[in-house]
Amino acid sequence: MNLHAKLQEREAQGRPLHIGVIGAGKFASMYLAQVPKTPGVHVAGIADLSPDNVRSNLGRVGWTAESHAAASLDRAIRERRTHVSQDWEALLAHPEIDIVIEATGSPAAAVRHALAAFRNGKHVVMVTVEADALCGPLLARKAREAGVVYSLAYGDQPALICDLVDWARAAGFRVVAAGRGHKWLPHFAQSTPETVWGHYGLTPEQARLGGLNPKMFNSFLDGSKPAIECTAVCNATGLTPAPEGLAYPPASIDDLPTLMRPKAEGGCLHHAGQVEVVSSLQRDGEAIPYDIRFGVWVVFEGDTEYLRRCFVEYGVRTDPSGRYACMYKRWHLIGLEVGISVASVGLRGEATGCADAFRADAVAVAKRDLKAGEVLDGEGGYTVVGRLMPAADSLRLGGLPLGLAHQVALLEPVRAGQPVLWSNVAHDPASDAVRLRREMEAAFALPAQRAA
Repeated sequence: MNLHAKLQEREAQGRPLHIGVIGAGKFASMYLAQVPKTPGVHVAGIADLSPDNVRSNLGRVGWTAESHAAASLDRAIRERRTHVSQDWEALLAHPEIDIVIEATGSPAAAVRHALAAFRNGKHVVMVTVEADALCGPLLARKAREAGVVYSLAYGDQPALICDLVDWARAAGFRVVAAGRGHKWLPHFAQSTPETVWGHYGLTPEQARLGGLNPKMFNSFLDGSKPAIECTAVCNATGLTPAPEGLAYPPASIDDLPTLMRPKAEGGCLHHAGQVEVVSSLQRDGEAIPYDIRFGVWVVFEGDTEYLRRCFVEYGVRTDPSGRYACMYKRWHLIGLEVGISVASVGLRGEATGCADAFRADAVAVAKRDLKAGEVLDGEGGYTVVGRLMPAADSLRLGGLPLGLAHQVALLEPVRAGQPVLWSNVAHDPASDAVRLRREMEAAFALPAQRAA
């Protein structure tokens, strides 16, 4: 509640939090647009494969050329400017950097960067949620062993869902379900970068002029990103997926308390304590009024008559029984809100969402019949889509995590709709991401299987 006051104290003391950013695309640019207006925070360095693109993005969000003209990282820190380079290793090694924001969007790179940050005693705000879905529980453990904080990024939906779940539990409520919204119809699961713009109502030319990335947008549309984000939520909150994964039931916000009840009570949940994604479209494609497509929600229980009377007295929308109620945030501001994570981690030593167990997984599933020798193209592409499943089921199956289904060749065919298995692909055991994922599977296998 008092993060801004604490930031003002750091500013007055001349002791700003020194931040290093790796990857300066859209998400990071949104954060960088806010930093000049945030007291007590200094982005000392930005590392990116294309420094020229970084400078262009900084100009777009309102930075002056002088603000990022520092010749060295040391000078940038002394003069409160920002050093831009390709050298992420030097950025992580600098003793004055307090927090690293990892925003590359590449799970393999993000794992490598996080491990290096921990070795150098840096806290990590993980924007690349694909890396958290891949091996977040083990990254969190390694951060604790290094005496630093590993955190999901506030502003992205997983951390916002974690925040709502924490709010409900801290207020004494039992959480029945939580999740996010999405524009969803079942056939979107087969969407490719060629078909994505038609589903969004854009022409390819409009998308090109807007500089929109079809693969990235398709990862949202086809359900891959929801599966990844719900994996992160489950592993951080204790909520778990239904055995069949996400169902995407259509609902308005006002319908959530009625829909998000166990099936035995007239709802759609497989069990209480479930994660789910709600569609903003009816199955016939009709838009639902007062939807939560861009937001997050939590449904909680009033387990006494007194609590249910309180819901009525204060106009809380409930199910017909009055037992289940909902709180929500209808929109999220993505990178514009990451400063909440930076302040929480830097001033309180607290994560804004952090995995503590391996409860769920996002596994790669074939979008079409795949042939031996084909190379998988990962999240949002032509070959695979992400499916949320309980971690115990993923381990038993030997499912290939979606975060590793990129630029790997199939050793044998996989039929459409079938999960891709570790045994189906030629993976590189020397890769940091593969090694860490395998280490996590071994470390968390028994607890995940017992939870099942």
